Amino acid sequence: MSGKILVGIGGWTFEPWRGVFYPDDLTQKRELEYASRQLTSIEINGTYYSSFKPASWAKWRDETPDGFVFAVKASRFCTNRKVLADAGESVQRFVTQGLVELKDRLGPINWQFMGTKKFDPEDFEAFLKLLPREVGKLPLRHALEVRHDSFKDERFYALARKYNAAVVYAHHKDFPEIDEPTADFTYARLMQAEEKVKTGYRPADLDKWVKRAKGWAKKGDAFVYFISGAKVRNPAAAQALIKKLG
Repeated sequence: MSGKILVGIGGWTFEPWRGVFYPDDLTQKRELEYASRQLTSIEINGTYYSSFKPASWAKWRDETPDGFVFAVKASRFCTNRKVLADAGESVQRFVTQGLVELKDRLGPINWQFMGTKKFDPEDFEAFLKLLPREVGKLPLRHALEVRHDSFKDERFYALARKYNAAVVYAHHKDFPEIDEPTADFTYARLMQAEEKVKTGYRPADLDKWVKRAKGWAKKGDAFVYFISGAKVRNPAAAQALIKKLG
């Protein structure tokens, strides 16, 4: 393999995880410290809704161990708009809020688009041109989470390759399932965990994800997140996959 496989969940604050993932006696302020030692990555979701001060980003970095990596969900103000070409100011505001404080813990940025957003080649390229390649000399990697079938288009894949942006692979019954190598890393969101299954996904299904992840890692780092679905089971699913990967 030429890349690492990093596995995790979305966020680290979720009340139903207490007593299931988090020990009952663990204080809430130590949840990130604990989660980052059971998993190898976490997608920060709160950044989709609001911005954070540099001190918060630095605190998240300090609470996690060496080798741990965060993915960051970009602000909705950048992507939930009619004309993406007009997002320049919002994009700059997002990337300069303090991401640089994560230093070596910073992984890809996930730019998530609404399910109603259709592919417009000209406007989408204008948006990709707005995405900076670095912030404070820290390299940035970009992932595109599209949720409309119009993005199942070779022109979209070509644009993503041109700007070295990964197309997020989504395992979800309502979103397009696109597994196209368009960047030097892979970003996957697995969203069909079942509550009746202790590990979210059945062992045979986890074996399939192991094989898939190893295939992705041949092309570079692979970031795999268990998100949504039966959210209470996502930490167990991530831990089970990490264990199977060895």
